[in-house]
Amino acid sequence: MHVHITGIAGFLGSHLADALIARGHRVSGNDTLVGGYRDNVPAAATFHEVDCCDLEAMDRCLEGVDVVVHTAAAAYEGLSVFSPVLITQNNVQASVATFTAAVRRGVRRVVYCSSMSRYGDNPVPFREDMPVLPRDPYAISKVAAEDLLVNLAETHGLEWCIAIPHNIIGARQKYDDPFRNVASIMANLMLQGRQPIIYGDGEQKRCFSPVQDVVDGLARLTVDAGMHELVVNVGPDADEAFITINELAKRVAVAVGFEGLAPQYVDPRPCEVRLAHCSAERARERLGYAPKRTLDEALGDIVAWIRERGPRPFTYHLPVEIRSAQTPRTWTDRLF
Repeated sequence: MHVHITGIAGFLGSHLADALIARGHRVSGNDTLVGGYRDNVPAAATFHEVDCCDLEAMDRCLEGVDVVVHTAAAAYEGLSVFSPVLITQNNVQASVATFTAAVRRGVRRVVYCSSMSRYGDNPVPFREDMPVLPRDPYAISKVAAEDLLVNLAETHGLEWCIAIPHNIIGARQKYDDPFRNVASIMANLMLQGRQPIIYGDGEQKRCFSPVQDVVDGLARLTVDAGMHELVVNVGPDADEAFITINELAKRVAVAVGFEGLAPQYVDPRPCEVRLAHCSAERARERLGYAPKRTLDEALGDIVAWIRERGPRPFTYHLPVEIRSAQTPRTWTDRLF
């Protein structure tokens, strides 16, 4: 089977490419290299340095492709409140161009990686049959792309699946990005001998997902028969994986061997959901989901990978379109 992965140089896309190649599938992919690293792309994959927003280029990339997995996104929930044009272009326009190219090329199935931000302030754990309640431009853009996929697929006869990973962590995550990837940001700071920075009081809670466990379920959505019209959370729902950001900082410090932890607290970001935790019941039933990695093992993977590559200064590589009293000082004053 020929699988094309958008965002193949990124964190999730590159891990999925490895998994599918190991299963004997042909893999190609595209990326702009804005949110990933070129050396993340497996040598056995065909790589196109192409922007998903470019319909004609995507059309050429998808010749002979059986399944498209759309992992590419501007996955910047906090930044989206202050850069909505950037987020909308890279999540909505890029998605609809990818889906349109898939229709034109007769692709059989499209698997779209959405976000648990779709659930907003629903009670936890989030379940797939809950109403979507997006709170910020990022969440709105992800839900819009879901709706576009379903509409185009049902109109033009494609199979579709929507995977909802949540807070995936592990090696290969972009760690010099000041706008996202909280665990990698903390590890990069601590490896430089610097204290982590936490928004608000740090008592907001998240469930973090080791990438290897997410990839197993995503690979099944990609190539297994009978995966159609399926919306599924992919990630852990055990209590031990649902932790505060304060607790995350403590665990990263242990993984780094960082002593004297004293986080710097800054104002909370607007529109941030307090509790975000998904049920994995459907993933267990449909995908055979069974986590094999612990949170601490995944944090160890992050730290080992950053040590090998070397800690890096943060690069403020994206525009902040709206500057106001609410814009985080981490970005306006470049605190990272």
